[in-house]
Amino acid sequence: MKKEKRRIYEGMYIVSTTLSDDARKKALDKILAGITDKGGEIRKVHEWGRRKLAYSINKKREGYYYIIYFDLASSQIVSLWHEYHLHEDLLRFMTLQVESVQEKLEFKPIKVEKERV
Repeated sequence: MKKEKRRIYEGMYIVSTTLSDDARKKALDKILAGITDKGGEIRKVHEWGRRKLAYSINKKREGYYYIIYFDLASSQIVSLWHEYHLHEDLLRFMTLQVESVQEKLEFKPIKVEKERV
């Protein structure tokens, strides 16, 4: 039997800010358990905190952000996404395949060129 290749993923999760601290921790634990139950391994969890959303989602203007690095067999990603759609406290999620785990989150400002008139 051929062993399936495991890949490293970066997941960004936006959780509702209407939750208490305990409920938010349980929501995060549910996300992490979904990964580990499918044979994944959590590499790093960055708690990015409460931030304003670019647009309202379900009439909410803010969300609590988590960025999670994990490895998982690629065949398990789709079933993981199905679980996320059933998670009522999860406003949005995005999963990307990455080459390595970022130990520290750093964002550089984007240079914007001024339009000439």
